[in-house]
Amino acid sequence: MENKKTKHSALLEKDGISPPEIINLNVAEQIQKSRKIQLSSKVLIDGILSGNIADLSRAITLVESTNPDHLARANEIINACLPFANKSVRIGITGVPGVGKSTFIEAFGKHLTSLGKKVAVLAVDPSSSISRGSILGDKTRMEELVKDPNAYIRPSASGETLGGVARKTRETITLCEAAAFDTILIETVGVGQSEIAVHSMVDFFLLLKISGAGDELQGIKRGIMEMTDAIIINKADGDNIKKAHLTKAEFNRALHLFPAKKSGWTPQTSTCSSLTQDGIAEVWVTIEKFLTLTKTNNYFFEKRNEQNQYWMLETINEQLKTNFYNHPEIQKLLELAKKSVQNNEISPFVAAQELLNTYQKNKK
Repeated sequence: MENKKTKHSALLEKDGISPPEIINLNVAEQIQKSRKIQLSSKVLIDGILSGNIADLSRAITLVESTNPDHLARANEIINACLPFANKSVRIGITGVPGVGKSTFIEAFGKHLTSLGKKVAVLAVDPSSSISRGSILGDKTRMEELVKDPNAYIRPSASGETLGGVARKTRETITLCEAAAFDTILIETVGVGQSEIAVHSMVDFFLLLKISGAGDELQGIKRGIMEMTDAIIINKADGDNIKKAHLTKAEFNRALHLFPAKKSGWTPQTSTCSSLTQDGIAEVWVTIEKFLTLTKTNNYFFEKRNEQNQYWMLETINEQLKTNFYNHPEIQKLLELAKKSVQNNEISPFVAAQELLNTYQKNKK
């Protein structure tokens, strides 16, 4: 039997070339200077509206920044882009690690660009709870899509945000839409009840599954399945095709146990292979049917309005938290309070209340 030709990934380690011992100091200095140049908000806005990817990336970096000095500029850019936004289809894609999200997104994204779509992929990488670092390797995984002129991949660190959705993903969507990307794919870290965060910023919520991953009716998955608009059984190729179809039938039965959706849409199940492309085109057909139904019955627009209100409140909560932790008096007292709680000298709840009371008295 012939061995199947395997696709070599850029993740494979190869023998490289040793770096030169002598570095051109002039070139290094020029690179450092160019990185320090800050383009004006107007230049970035004009660049985004003209489809300049470099300016889009710079603006997203500003939006994601935790530096308080960048907040005003980020808000200025977002407000200028708003009139040109809200013209895309936003698709959330989730699934357990190992289900093949990146491979699926690359195959699906290539299919969309072949239809003339402009696709932006906002891929959220999990942050380490210890070092706070992220690998941000999605561009490496999506080797073909990253070279597509009609695609843009932006990996971001999840940080400490609920559900692994980057803190500023909602604003990033606005910027990508203003740059004329008409299809936004948001890849999340994994599954769990906290995935409500991604559900609250997309039009269509897609759950990727694989066969043989355990009991399909586990209670922990109920919250995700209630939100999903389609369940795709990935890796339906080779010897796994039969198992994938059996898993699809199990999910079909499971979905009948859930109440009817407000949208009037009945969640769909299907199989696909990101390697052979089988079933990839059908995923987009399903999404188009969903869009036709929900735009006709007005649910699509009602949901967008509800999401805008939700993110207004979320932004207020985020800003209040930021103001609290950045307050000079709180910064001085917080470490003392932590030590007192650690030494059981004071209850965590009493310590928190005292800090809040101090903030209320001293806020400007």
